[in-house]
Amino acid sequence: MHELGLCSSIVDAVERRAGTRNVARVKVQVGRLHHVHPEAFEQSFAVAAAGTVAEDATAELVLLPVRARCSDCLETWNAEEIPMACPNCGGLGVELVGGDELVLESIEYRGA
Repeated sequence: MHELGLCSSIVDAVERRAGTRNVARVKVQVGRLHHVHPEAFEQSFAVAAAGTVAEDATAELVLLPVRARCSDCLETWNAEEIPMACPNCGGLGVELVGGDELVLESIEYRGA
């Protein structure tokens, strides 16, 4: 389950930013090319956060679409998976321009 490795990296980043402040919630943007399953992400975050300032924090996962551009007609579009051809002109010159993001968008801290 690669979600555990991903969540361990996220918790490491949260700990570096939070210091000793207890974390209530984190929001993470992940591109669909990472093939993250929301349920596995939630469970993996709980495991990775155990014993850290993020223990008992909730993690909101925002899945970002695959973003592609056609080198023939310059059309840009969103997709759920890697597209094989341009939906506008049928061209095969498809370039991926998004979908592999991994962004720690926000951290909310618990009140004192």
